[in-house]
Amino acid sequence: MPATYRSTPLYGGALICELPTHFADVSTIRQVPDNQEVYIDKDGFTSIVFDITERVGGPGSTPEIDGEALTTHLEDVVGDESDRTKVWNSATTHFSRVDETIPAYTLIATQAPRPGGAGGASASSPDFTAIILTLLRLEREKTDILITINVPHIKGEYDEDEVDLELGKQGKLIGDAVDYAAKIWESFKVKDWTLFKEV
Repeated sequence: MPATYRSTPLYGGALICELPTHFADVSTIRQVPDNQEVYIDKDGFTSIVFDITERVGGPGSTPEIDGEALTTHLEDVVGDESDRTKVWNSATTHFSRVDETIPAYTLIATQAPRPGGAGGASASSPDFTAIILTLLRLEREKTDILITINVPHIKGEYDEDEVDLELGKQGKLIGDAVDYAAKIWESFKVKDWTLFKEV
């Protein structure tokens, strides 16, 4: 059954987009940094994180400048795990309700767990985590907006035969996350640009 969505205000309504109805606002459970909005799947392990950060890289927008920024942000997201992170593809992204002169990009990556269960890995730690990272570059506001969908794949919670990114097989969890991302690209809108002066 396809997910249902609801219009969700972010950052006090300064931003708005459609998110799946079965995702809950994490800030109602625990503290979330002011520059972040975090939503988690009530029925699973997937999370959607919005992050307003300072713009990375030099002025202007070229595939090289923006590509480097995307890589920098991915490294920030995965931290010291970057040696176990593999980027499968990246592409220019179109946001339907954002000025098309504002560049946006998305990449899909996977992150393998620490080998041998180091770092306190347990039976419930994922076989791997898929990451769908979208970057929206607001040069005038000196801001990058990151939208990260983290999709942990935990043994027994997904069909291993369905996932082989080398063969282009994403499986249900990543397929769902791609749908969530597409819905965000379609519905994401900035309602109050003064937000970026405050962050």
